[in-house]
Amino acid sequence: MKITFQKISTKNLATLAERIIASSKNGQYKVVENHELLLAVENEYKPYDVVYSKLTYSGKGPEIAEADETRDKAFSSLKLFLKSYKDLPSMPDVIEAQALYDVFEQFGLDIDRMNYAEESAQMKKLIEALEKPENLARLTTLRLDTSFGKLKDAQERFEALYAIQAEANADLRTLPSASAIRRRLERALRDYIGLLTAMRNVPGWEMIYADIHELVKAATIAYKNDPKKNA
Repeated sequence: MKITFQKISTKNLATLAERIIASSKNGQYKVVENHELLLAVENEYKPYDVVYSKLTYSGKGPEIAEADETRDKAFSSLKLFLKSYKDLPSMPDVIEAQALYDVFEQFGLDIDRMNYAEESAQMKKLIEALEKPENLARLTTLRLDTSFGKLKDAQERFEALYAIQAEANADLRTLPSASAIRRRLERALRDYIGLLTAMRNVPGWEMIYADIHELVKAATIAYKNDPKKNA
């Protein structure tokens, strides 16, 4: 039973360790249930799982960028509508459009070009101002309730994702090196698999060896079929 752990992705290593532990402790294999080498795998898997989870949440950059783009589009759409409307004196309710555009000007017409933190701060102030009764009435008059709702929803989604990533990044800074934790888990798995290989012909060990061997083969196949390899 051979496997090159370094070639297995972060996710697949977590999956392999989890499945090996579950199979070894399913109640059928008393010879290994409390073996120190299996316990070592469990002990090393726990911190690895924590780090892997944090890395998953801290990797939300693409989602955050997408949420920011959605927010920017909602902001620009409202701003451009008001600008166009206020510049047409013959249009009804042009005064309402000018008043709302003035609110946008107050907090910055270039909010969508600011960095994440600055944009969020200004967007929050803008939304609070637009939620004042007189401005909500103006939005209703101009039939912009739906557009304003989209802006608020986009801002809330961005803030939620940004908060998750910030928390995960902060937690990661307090954890040991991810690479060091991975090496310890690899070592524990290697020792346990080595034990099963050495004992595979001993009565009572044949089935546990066969089960774990299938899991290892599946992990190896998953790597070979992954076009990104160690992605």
